[in-house]
Amino acid sequence: MLASGFPRLRTLGATLVRVGIAGLLLGSGPLFLVDGLSRLGLLRDPNPNPVGFGILFYFTFKPSVACLAAGLVLRLIATVRRY
Repeated sequence: MLASGFPRLRTLGATLVRVGIAGLLLGSGPLFLVDGLSRLGLLRDPNPNPVGFGILFYFTFKPSVACLAAGLVLRLIATVRRY
């Protein structure tokens, strides 16, 4: 393995962490926003049915968590191998 392989792991890990956080925010944010606004009474419908946002959350949550976990593991491996 090249000596420059460890910084690549660190960069790839950082990218995966960013992708995971962005996926969580973009996938679950709208669902939690609608829920929060309805609880505060800022929506006309007191009991909204955000099916589309629920489906978005369903399909983005697991891949986002997987990217986040993989990125954290890669960063940890790169940090441990550096020392």
